Amino acid sequence: MPEQNNVTHSLAHTKWNCKYHVVFAPKYRRKVFYEEKRQDIRDIIRTLCAWKGVEIIEGEVFPDHIHLLLSIPPKISVSSFMGYLKGKSSLQIFQKYGNMKFAYRNREFWCKGYYVDTVGKNTRAIKEYISNQLKQDKEADQLSIFDPRDPFTGGK
Repeated sequence: MPEQNNVTHSLAHTKWNCKYHVVFAPKYRRKVFYEEKRQDIRDIIRTLCAWKGVEIIEGEVFPDHIHLLLSIPPKISVSSFMGYLKGKSSLQIFQKYGNMKFAYRNREFWCKGYYVDTVGKNTRAIKEYISNQLKQDKEADQLSIFDPRDPFTGGK
């Protein structure tokens, strides 16, 4: 794979290098992406990106959100692509997992918004952040002490 900092793509009359860091989550930030669902959502997102000509440079599916480092052509706006990605993926998720439509009213799987940031020359730093965040989250969970007592019962 070539170094992503200097890769320039071309359209008919345009040379471009547009990379975006995108984060979005399911409604109510529910933790729904485990085991086979994690693999399925990864495949769905890869397929939808390929259909639009969007390259996934780096991506990670966490239990309650998704990080993507995307190379989106300038002929597609980020907001229209995200509307397409979230809309089509939710339809495919509800088609594959029919029982999930009862947990999400009106077939709205994703939260309304998303986070997007232009990457610029920091491609390597963003790739490392996305790939290492899951490991850092697991390490932080191991450091926290779980107290099974209910703090609201008034017990000592």
